[in-house]
Amino acid sequence: MPQNKMNLLKKHWWKIACVIILFYTIIGGLLVEVPRLNILNETIRNLFFHVPMWFGMVLMLLASVIYSIMYLKTSNPRHDDWAVELANSGIAFGILGILTGMWWAKFTWGNFWSGDPKQNASAIALLIYFGYLLLRSALPDDEKRGRISAVFNIFAFATYIPLIYILPRMVNSLHPGAEGNPAFSAYDYDNDLKKVFYIAIIGWTLLGVWVAQLRVRMRRIEYKTLFD
Repeated sequence: MPQNKMNLLKKHWWKIACVIILFYTIIGGLLVEVPRLNILNETIRNLFFHVPMWFGMVLMLLASVIYSIMYLKTSNPRHDDWAVELANSGIAFGILGILTGMWWAKFTWGNFWSGDPKQNASAIALLIYFGYLLLRSALPDDEKRGRISAVFNIFAFATYIPLIYILPRMVNSLHPGAEGNPAFSAYDYDNDLKKVFYIAIIGWTLLGVWVAQLRVRMRRIEYKTLFD
């Protein structure tokens, strides 16, 4: 294999892996044998989409916070670019997570939105991140915007985790894993599901990072165009 092709492969291997994994997730998610659980039945296939998207969302929001902290330490605008674009990807995955969750809820709970504590907390948490984006758009000065939004980003993530993972588990909820309602592992979280589920988390997370990287590159091109 020519050296230039080897270099491209080394540089973009994770993007190739992302495409392969998502292809495997979609095909495997539709065709793999799933356990016949009460009420869930075939809808358990959403486990390969809804839940991994939430995992990917949390990982991207965590990475966004890390870049915000790095920006506060260094004032490097590239860190701010990564912070906002990883947050954008995380928010997009959060929206997809809520939509796929609503679809799942319709078939298992009877309504798209039932006011379940998990649903309400997730919506509130996303609204906090919408506030982060609105704050950025309201501040014209680049450095001031970067520093204030970095602090808000840290606050948003510190609020987000209790809202979607801790508080809903402390009250009665229809959502698996909450008080009075066991998680899927308590039913029949079998090996066939695990073969797709864990790999799907990697695939969806890589997709979010890929989108964030493309948007960061677009930002750098815009900056270069403005200041050339």
